[in-house]
Amino acid sequence: MYYICVDIGGTSIKYGVLSEKGEIFIDGTISTKVTEKENFILSDVKKLVRNILDEYKKYEIKGICVSTAGVVDPEKGKIVFAGPTIPKYTGTEIKKELEKEFSLPCEVENDVNCAGLGEYWKGAGKGSKSMVCLTIGTGIGGSVILDGKLLNGIGYTAGEIGYMDVNGNHIQNIASSRYLVEKVRKEKREKEGITDAITGVDIFELAKKGDEICVAAINEIISNLSVGIRNIMYLLNPEVIVIGGGITAQKEYLEEKIRKEVNDGMISDMFRKTRIELAQQGNQAGLLGALYNFLNKNG
Repeated sequence: MYYICVDIGGTSIKYGVLSEKGEIFIDGTISTKVTEKENFILSDVKKLVRNILDEYKKYEIKGICVSTAGVVDPEKGKIVFAGPTIPKYTGTEIKKELEKEFSLPCEVENDVNCAGLGEYWKGAGKGSKSMVCLTIGTGIGGSVILDGKLLNGIGYTAGEIGYMDVNGNHIQNIASSRYLVEKVRKEKREKEGITDAITGVDIFELAKKGDEICVAAINEIISNLSVGIRNIMYLLNPEVIVIGGGITAQKEYLEEKIRKEVNDGMISDMFRKTRIELAQQGNQAGLLGALYNFLNKNG
């Protein structure tokens, strides 16, 4: 049996045909088309699904699995809230529209939750019963899985870890990739007169060569992130905390530093049982999680 999986983000829409075991047979990416006043997500997803059904008839498609940006009501498969980066997305009834169009069952879940489910099923959280997944990028998102079940919350916003208060700031404002890049650019300009564009990858490469500004900035976000991780450990005591997002490319540089910083600040050994791992599934996590969510609800 095969499933069409779609992962809708603010800048791109990933898609694939997956087996029930999570094997990816077809995959691709298109740009997310939005204007200042409109989005074309639903119509583009319908075109994607139709093209796959028409071109790959050898795959017996049993369902449509959707991961999407925005706050999602997973029972209705509806976007409860979406920010200004995707205008007029709030209220979109993805599940209803796709089931009506294709006469196939459809399940919809938030993209960060799907990334967590993908890591839980096939990645760094595989085999655990409880897991928290942090996704670090321009902000910090999170998903919580307890006793094998995704925690959605009464308003479907469980796991919004980016708003956790750390030292008087939202943690995503002092521990995200965006903060790292902005801080280094500012200090390079003010202290060294360097105005060239600098990326996150550049910062880590410079840090490995001993650049003091870059090393200090990375150490700062590790320290801030570790406070948040300890808070999660104290509150939920999960079996594993998985850290995902673009920083996973820096696993060799970051993983042990984060573990040490977290453990050095822990109040007791009894909390050190939680494992800290960097994500393993990368850009495939959302597709895998969308499928896992579908299978759990239609198994």
